[in-house]
Amino acid sequence: MELFENTAEQAFRNEVRRFVDTKLPADLRDKVMNFVRYEKEDFQRWHRIIAARGWAGPNWPKEYGGAGWNAIQRKIFDEECFLGFAPRLIPHVNMICPVLQRYGTQEQKKRFLHRIWPLEDWWCQGYSEPGAGSDLASLKTRAERKGDRYIVNGQKIWTTWAHWADWMFCLARTRFEGRPQAGISFLLIDMKSPGVTVRPIISLDGVHDLNEVFLDNVEVPLENLVGAEHEGWTVAKFLLGHERTDLAGVGVAKRFMRFAKQLTRTVRKHDPLMRHRLATLEIDLLAHEWTVMRVLSSDEAGRDPGPAASTLKISSTELQQDIAELMMEGAGPCAVPYVDAARERGWAGSLPRDKVTNAASANFLDWRKVTIFGGTTEVQKNIVAKSVLGL
Repeated sequence: MELFENTAEQAFRNEVRRFVDTKLPADLRDKVMNFVRYEKEDFQRWHRIIAARGWAGPNWPKEYGGAGWNAIQRKIFDEECFLGFAPRLIPHVNMICPVLQRYGTQEQKKRFLHRIWPLEDWWCQGYSEPGAGSDLASLKTRAERKGDRYIVNGQKIWTTWAHWADWMFCLARTRFEGRPQAGISFLLIDMKSPGVTVRPIISLDGVHDLNEVFLDNVEVPLENLVGAEHEGWTVAKFLLGHERTDLAGVGVAKRFMRFAKQLTRTVRKHDPLMRHRLATLEIDLLAHEWTVMRVLSSDEAGRDPGPAASTLKISSTELQQDIAELMMEGAGPCAVPYVDAARERGWAGSLPRDKVTNAASANFLDWRKVTIFGGTTEVQKNIVAKSVLGL
């Protein structure tokens, strides 16, 4: 494993950096740099700019319209997008695409894959339920087979961007006896289907990203089953492995470190304790990045990340929370008078300092979620304990 980029990788990083510098619209960059809330069209516009460059689907095979990059190239691309203050790429894209590549029928691949990257179809993830979040095998949503379709009833929760979504990849129980993991199927649900109701959940920072989704006698054609019936748990675990590897978050952590330094320079530049904390977190970030490089080397060799994906999820999310906390501390008392309206497009009022300082406390509250979604830290530690320590 190499901890440092070779000449070709450095050249690729420079290419991506130039692309972001020249092609990212100024209004999108301004939104990101000032913590202004994104709209659906913002994400779509950036995805399509990348697609026009021929870089759609960084980790997809070229045969499905992807860039066909290796793991190191994907890491570089992700970092440079974050460091260039681009909107984040929609994570569900890199969840459903690998699933369809591996488990989808030829008809499913032909129907969906070319529409995923440019966000012509927006996907959401129907996994968690009110009584089945970390214990996903306890899900209660039912899919009963009747003729040529399933009839789905249940509730999903914490469904990110469901209010924008065209499709949901959903786990539902199709068999009700035996081990709970053995009776789950992986279904693709059209969000325009009769019986689908989406209700908003407003998060601590005042943002509407999350939703409840109610499924009342929703009809799903049999051809929307991915993989074998009752064996959706295998598909779900495969997807979660990609999700947790994507949550390694080196790029977003580096972006947050820039914000933390900016706040420290402008508000608490003479505080030696803040400088010490910045240095400590930079060391932690470097150690995390090297761990990511080790996992990516395994990926390049064709090995499943296994429990290493859980390790990355733990270290990444805790690091992101530490940096978000440092941002708030760097803002000091100026973080207290939070003006929610300042994060809306077109707001022209005045603030005690600037929009980054204003958003520091809300950002801190929002990032408490990262040790919960994608599998809680406690669950990840249990996975590591069983897989590595044999406990």
